[in-house]
Amino acid sequence: MVIRDLFGGLGRGLGGLTGNAGGFFEPTVRLGVTGLSRAGKTVFITSLVANLMDRARMHGLRAEAEGRIRGVWLQPQPDDTVPRFDYETHLAALTGSNPHWPESTRAVSELRLSFKLQPGGFFGGLSGPQVLHLDIVDYPGEWILDLPLLDKTYDAWSAEVLASLQDREEAIEFRTLLEKVDPTVSLDEQQAKALAHSFTDYLGRARGAGYSDCTPGRFLLPGELAGSPALTFAPLSRGAVSRRGSLGREFERRFEAYKSQVVKPFFRDHFARIDRQIVLVDALGAIHSGPRAVEDMRRAMTNILTSFRPGRTSWLGALLGTRRVERILFAATKADHLHHTQHLRLTAIMAAMMREAKDRADFAGANTAAMSIAAVRATIEETVRHNGNMLEAVRGRLLDTGKEAAFYAGELPENPAHFLVPAREGAAKWLDADFGVMRFAPNAQGIRTGDGLPHIRLDKAVEFLIGDRL
Repeated sequence: MVIRDLFGGLGRGLGGLTGNAGGFFEPTVRLGVTGLSRAGKTVFITSLVANLMDRARMHGLRAEAEGRIRGVWLQPQPDDTVPRFDYETHLAALTGSNPHWPESTRAVSELRLSFKLQPGGFFGGLSGPQVLHLDIVDYPGEWILDLPLLDKTYDAWSAEVLASLQDREEAIEFRTLLEKVDPTVSLDEQQAKALAHSFTDYLGRARGAGYSDCTPGRFLLPGELAGSPALTFAPLSRGAVSRRGSLGREFERRFEAYKSQVVKPFFRDHFARIDRQIVLVDALGAIHSGPRAVEDMRRAMTNILTSFRPGRTSWLGALLGTRRVERILFAATKADHLHHTQHLRLTAIMAAMMREAKDRADFAGANTAAMSIAAVRATIEETVRHNGNMLEAVRGRLLDTGKEAAFYAGELPENPAHFLVPAREGAAKWLDADFGVMRFAPNAQGIRTGDGLPHIRLDKAVEFLIGDRL
């Protein structure tokens, strides 16, 4: 039995390596792309593909600078049951006569890019070009936040959620409804639906307010599971073990069903096959929302990083289909909302937020990093005078009005502790600073065919994620 299982796993591993495109001679890297709320995941993938196909703006990609990339082209994706990322439609939205941000994707999608590479060195010149496939796997950030649930019981999850929403205005209606609930009474399906609906409304408002701990993620993106028992539960405070058939016991059963029938299949079919990973984070939005949102995001990043199974994959593990995430990049998006003189400070804040989990990932053999980027640059920099002071600002077209405006978000501190300490201490607001956000529309002016899309450090992000494989 053990030998048969071993060879069955070996066959699956070989199949995963060979894929549809030539086996060992055409290796594949699977890049997972996800993002916390409003981080710009769809825009990132669209710009990533556009700038890899037309690399005039990718000077920081070493393989391009050294002339080793002979060509990059789109190919049919290898997974026939996974929707294709709609690259062409999203690119048209960004570069058309009326440029606008594309619609967010709400489920897993995939796209394959193939590279023709000229290996370096003496023997590389003798061997001729080689092919590398990059499978870009796009999945909602709400789903990745569910992975830590696999190690939690219903009672532990409930206690964490109820503790987190005690001081949140967004949870007032749900808390009011919860006060009237007795978990020991017999299950009433209408009551269960009312609780689940109220809890889902709270999650939506919390996400809109900048909080990141919005689990279960499928409550916000239910898809075909809408109305199913697996999505009809809510956290309860249970002092004693509820009897069989009670509301509390049924919610516990549904929580376990959610883990086994929703979270585990996602982990098995998509997440566990990732080689490299980028997590996009709207850090500026969290900073604007206040200390509690920043602390909530820090905890979410820690939970995400510890769920990644970081480390290097051995040759035997690769053959058996067992993969680990070798490189993980946390990228603060919308760097174009700040003057470049503040980008290092934003990167330092990101690095400090992920420090707790980074040490564990590095120990396991993974390579982790923080960076500030803009997948599509929507602004230009300028210096403006305000109340007698000169401010280093950015200018762009406002999304809501279409008018041009200069914007100064505020000054980020040189020491990230000035943010993280009051956030950990539960401060309600920043004491000595105010930070704003502005919604800019994409700017198609100056984009020429063959140049790719304007960006900030997208080339550096690609170099970190897959540069060693190019």
